[in-house]
Amino acid sequence: MNTRCYIAGAGDFSGRLFPGKDDYIIAADAGYAHLIARNIMPDLVVGDFDSLTVMPDHPNIITRPAEKDDTDMMLAVGHGLSLGFTLFIIDGGHGGRFDQSIANIQILSYLAHRGANGILLGRDICITAFRNAGVSFKTGTSGTISVFCAGDSAEGVTLEGLKYPLRDAKLTGNYPLGVSNEFTGAPAYVSVRSGTLLVTWTDAPDKIML
Repeated sequence: MNTRCYIAGAGDFSGRLFPGKDDYIIAADAGYAHLIARNIMPDLVVGDFDSLTVMPDHPNIITRPAEKDDTDMMLAVGHGLSLGFTLFIIDGGHGGRFDQSIANIQILSYLAHRGANGILLGRDICITAFRNAGVSFKTGTSGTISVFCAGDSAEGVTLEGLKYPLRDAKLTGNYPLGVSNEFTGAPAYVSVRSGTLLVTWTDAPDKIML
């Protein structure tokens, strides 16, 4: 099975990480234009095509009406989950419309609640979410990292290898205790015993080990 599901959205496209040869590639609406401009042919195109404005010339298309509950990105993620993927790379889903950026951050939490991981790429930021688990960052990672509670509370939050460590702490959804931490160059580890965390960092997307 292919290793990852790579999804291109209609928002600002960062180009910080391109799909590998074994990735399954989905274009969500005008994400198709981002990929074609870079000579990348998706395996599937989904959406209502209100942002692309024209139906793409592609053999595998899933269309939905513009008036629907799911965003085009949510449709793409749902299809990737139905195929059994547990790791999603999402570009073109941050830095455009603010409401769509929030929706895509919520999708990261949606994935975490289903035992999957997603990384949302922005031009100068990466975002992921995980639940009742931990993630590591490679030696030499630099820049800023922030940790947020995605929900009412997150128990047993531990930060290691960062400028400001934390041990078995409680984070809540209404107080930004974990904002603007820094990598030290040492291996770093972020974990939560119970709850869901959102983590942002400014270094390269491949610095994280999910």
